[in-house]
Amino acid sequence: MENGTLTDQPTLMSGGNYIKEGLDSAKSTSLFFSPGEDECGALARCLELFKKHKVNLIHIESRSSFRIPGAYEFMVECAPGGNLGAVIQNLRKTSAYFSVISRNHKDNRGTVPWFPHRIRELDRFANQILSYGSELDADHPGFTDPVYRARRKYFADLAYNYKYGEPLPRVDYTPEETATWGQVFKQLVDLYPTHACKEFNHVFPLLIENCGYREDNIPQLEDISNFLKDSTGFSLRPVAGLLSSRDFLAGLAFRVFHSTQYIRHPSMPLYTPEPDVCHELLGHVPLFADPVFAQFSQEIGLASLGAPDDYVEKLATCYWFTVEFGLCRQDGEVKAFGAGLLSSFGELQYCLSDKPELRPFDPPQTALQSYPITEYQPIYFVAESFDDAKDRMIKYSQTIPRDFGVKYNPYTQSVEILDSKPQVHELIQNLSHEINFLNDVLLKITI
Repeated sequence: MENGTLTDQPTLMSGGNYIKEGLDSAKSTSLFFSPGEDECGALARCLELFKKHKVNLIHIESRSSFRIPGAYEFMVECAPGGNLGAVIQNLRKTSAYFSVISRNHKDNRGTVPWFPHRIRELDRFANQILSYGSELDADHPGFTDPVYRARRKYFADLAYNYKYGEPLPRVDYTPEETATWGQVFKQLVDLYPTHACKEFNHVFPLLIENCGYREDNIPQLEDISNFLKDSTGFSLRPVAGLLSSRDFLAGLAFRVFHSTQYIRHPSMPLYTPEPDVCHELLGHVPLFADPVFAQFSQEIGLASLGAPDDYVEKLATCYWFTVEFGLCRQDGEVKAFGAGLLSSFGELQYCLSDKPELRPFDPPQTALQSYPITEYQPIYFVAESFDDAKDRMIKYSQTIPRDFGVKYNPYTQSVEILDSKPQVHELIQNLSHEINFLNDVLLKITI
């Protein structure tokens, strides 16, 4: 994604290598159930099953059921080990409602892949990165630089120790790091007025004004995150390296973008083999302040929750060709909105030339398109507008084989699973009240 032309280096698509699953040490399984008999001691009798079959529990919680009026619903998180299959078999027989969600992708009991239900549950996978972090591959420009490696460990430790709700860690960047940022910043800002979409060019001056975007200053995640929260409810979260596609997209469902804080090696300021602070802050951040683009990004994240692995890969490919490398049509011209383009001087020029092939963005087809990660993209997909891309993404997500729906609750920053008719009827009723309210307001407006 970075400018390989000026450095005689191959271009690597920073921030986009999410199309694989990471090694996951948290193989817990969560069971959701409502006992068939709603009486005192019902939970205790259910828990005897776990003791009998030697299944240890990590967490238990209860709440009034959204699915069965007047009943209670329980969630128990089970540690690996014991005869969990027997517990599931017995609970399924005696429960009025039963569901299994598991982080273990080899589980063959018809489970739904685990996903976070509350924003603070992003803590559970934020450190399960696929590569880099404090370690570097042998072909990384900083591999033989002990000072750079020590600095990368510092950044990795910041991300590893961060927990939801804490202030984002502030960094005192070195003069050398700031100079590297300045080289990238200076080249890109000259291209934005003619190559970037209008939404990007609307937001970028606001970042300069409010968040310290300057050639001689690397902005802080905390300042940017606060700006995004005020604009669209999006926020940033530090991460040490690449997450799996499933985990990264799950963050978007909560309007959370996992962002690195380290910067590329100074020996190659126009090249990086991984997402870095230049890619995140110059490429991604501006458009997360646009309401329609923010909703489009969240729709991809919501569609990924509990989806089968093959569909997560398809959604990640759609993400690649939009949020990372997307083009759009505006006023009869093609403009760039993908972060991989807006953070790469070379590819930002190339993508609007007559060299690549342009195709209309259509999720069912886009999701099947293969792509290189070590050179400029030979194919780009063009959206007619952010609204059109969002509508197409919502329609495509309806084809994902899930026997439930998901709805984001912005008041509690949680995801609600919709898998019963009473839940849907209540939402329809609430929506009817909203429509009546809006109609009443419309009648009162005279202009």
